[in-house]
Amino acid sequence: MLDPKALRAVIFDMDGVIFDSERATFEEWKALAARRGLRDIEIPYRQCIGVNARRTKEIMLDFYGPDFPYDACAAETSRSYHAKYDGGRLPMKPGVRALLEALKARGLFVALASSTRAAVVRQQLADAGLLSFFDRVIGGDMVQRSKPAPDIFLAAIADTDIPPERCAVIEDSYNGIRAASAACMAPIMVPDMLPADEEMRRLAAAILPDLNAVNSILCT
Repeated sequence: MLDPKALRAVIFDMDGVIFDSERATFEEWKALAARRGLRDIEIPYRQCIGVNARRTKEIMLDFYGPDFPYDACAAETSRSYHAKYDGGRLPMKPGVRALLEALKARGLFVALASSTRAAVVRQQLADAGLLSFFDRVIGGDMVQRSKPAPDIFLAAIADTDIPPERCAVIEDSYNGIRAASAACMAPIMVPDMLPADEEMRRLAAAILPDLNAVNSILCT
């Protein structure tokens, strides 16, 4: 159950929630697939949404075979992505800043838990002028197990007196919703590239169309 008045913390995912970066990254992988003649890139890419770099590599190698040059491909897409979007050019999702301002005005603990590496997360948030809103930032390289394990969300409130059941998690990915549910937190799904399916409707405390709707639920 989601009781906004009982909340003490809100934890955000980053890619696909704060930034429109899942689609941006997918465009780079599609371009690479066209250059290299890779088949069906959308199938493994969708499986990679919401997981860390180690698990992403495993998924790609499972799909394309052990000889797939994943490291070279990942480096190639990373170079083109950062050339396009670094320096504050990564598009933000509508309503991000207003929601963060409203949560801080409520006095809530606000954290970010992303499968992306922590250094990249901090840089992208800083470039967008958002880093100061977050009391804690946890990257995928800071925990042993990737989503859908609950580790990253539990790390976001470690060493605080905030119980998991008083936390809401804003996520777009299936693995993120699974992880938030496993952490005994209230998952709020804001779908991006993946639509809410029957499992998500069962696990999520709420499924909302955008961050403006989240703001209306949590802060009004």
